[in-house]
This record gives sequence, C-alpha cells and structure tokens, in this order.
Amino acid sequence: MTLSQRKDLILVVDDSVDSLSMIHHALEQAGLTALVAMEGAQAISIAEKMIPDLILMDAVMPTLDGFETCRRLKLHPDLAAVPIIFMTGLTDAEDVVRGLEAGGVDYVTKPVRPKELVARIRVHLNNARLAQSAYTALDRLGQASFSTDAKGEWLWGTPQAEQWISITEEKRVYPRKELATQIQCWLARVPQTGDQLALHLPCNALRLRYLGESTAGEHLFRLLHQDEDSEGLLLQNQLRLTRRESQVLLWIAQGKTNREIGQILELSPRTVNKHLEQVFRKLGVENRTSAAAMAFQCLTNS
Repeated sequence: MTLSQRKDLILVVDDSVDSLSMIHHALEQAGLTALVAMEGAQAISIAEKMIPDLILMDAVMPTLDGFETCRRLKLHPDLAAVPIIFMTGLTDAEDVVRGLEAGGVDYVTKPVRPKELVARIRVHLNNARLAQSAYTALDRLGQASFSTDAKGEWLWGTPQAEQWISITEEKRVYPRKELATQIQCWLARVPQTGDQLALHLPCNALRLRYLGESTAGEHLFRLLHQDEDSEGLLLQNQLRLTRRESQVLLWIAQGKTNREIGQILELSPRTVNKHLEQVFRKLGVENRTSAAAMAFQCLTNS
C-alpha cells in the first residue's frame, strides 16, 4: 500500500449500517481511507472539518436526502470541487438525472459491486487531480479564471478567482448568486471572445473578459480588477511593446477610435497615431483589425 493511496480520503454517506460496513471494508482493502456518515447533516459537518477527496452519497435517506445534501455541499467553496458519486437502488432515469443535476459526477446502483465501485472512484480521483493541477497552474500564472454554465452558475474557478469573488467570509455564497444573474444576462446577448463586462458587486470593482465556450454549455471567463494594468503589461511583455504602445493596442482591441484613446490616455490623436504606427510595425500587421486580433489571441491564450 503506497503513501499516495493512503492520502485518498473517501466520505461514505449511507443510512444503512450493513452498506456502510461493506463499502468501508472494500475501500480499506483498496488502500483508501474511509470516513462514514449516516445522514446528510452529519455528512456536511464531517466534510467541512475534514475535506474529503471524494464522496459516495446514498440517494435516499431520511430527513435530508442525498440530492439536497449534494446541493448544499456544492454551495461550500472548499467542497464545490469534490466529486460526488451517487449510490442508488433507484433505476428510474429521472432519479439518475436528479443526482447529476444536483452536482454528482457519476452513480452506481445498489447492491454495490466493490470492484466496480473502486474502479469508478479511481477514475474520478484522477480526473479531480488533473483538473486541480490545471486550476493551480492557472492561479500561479496570476489567472483569476473560472467557468459557468449558460445560467451563470459557477462550475469551477482558480483559487485566485475564488478569493476575489468570495468577498466576505460570512457571505461567501451571495456574491456568486449576483454574479450568476449578471453573467446569464450577458450570455443572452451572445458576447464575442475578448468582450468585457463591468461587474456590479459590493465592495469590489471587477470586470470580466469572455474567453469563449470550452465545451457545450461551459463558458470561460477571466476576472480583472477595474483599475489594474495587468493586460497592458501582458501585451507589453508578450509583444515587445512599450508601455504606451501596449495601452494604445489594448484600447484598439476594445474598439476605441484614436480620438477616444487620446481622451482616455490624455494624448493628442496625432500622438496616438504615431504609437499605433509603431505597433503595426512591431507586430508586422497593416491595420487595426489585424492588430486587435493579435491582442485578443495574446490575452486569451496567456
């Protein structure tokens, strides 16, 4: 049994003592550490104290069923990314859909077959690690990125994005609800890659850059501070421009005229045009459209 296997912590939630005993034994035999809970509220309490790597959730339980328990776990920022596999004796497709809509990643039917269960656990643990590695890499590069569904509901986010959106410890969930409403309205207007939206959230001046649709129904965004010059600095470093040239290019990419850029940067239109000529020369392009396209590509892929 390797050390890495012992680090995998599985929370098993089931109101049947016999089922808990059988699954606990199977997980121990597979080198996985098991925690057990017999009802939903207990599961939430345990998960908040000892964040598991994966949760096995019985669908049908008294008081708080597995579907509602899953929904509540997904509202907790530290638990939102933990994969949840439903265990159910229900064969109706509608109940399977309920589990997936509540936030589950998979389901197994009872009576549980230990070998199949462990195999599914391994797959989802590996997928979760790969996803977390990607989020962490983005975060270390200073990327406050996240994705939502078409309704603006949060799917995943880098640690930096989580921190910016969770404005206060007491009201961590509410900013996401406000954000979802604004994103849903924005997506209804069909934004293009690179478009930006100023957010209206309490105590925080943020804007969004739309990065496009990664898969069907999953939309990618980058969070930016309203007053930060990080994008200008990125263009400056990636495209080898001066600070002024990168600022001009950034506003060109947002559809501003030379006159508007001059007013924003407090430059004459003539000076803006001189900077723009240098930008064209350094990028090897001949017009504003081509320059803007290169800027979008730089900002989206970095």
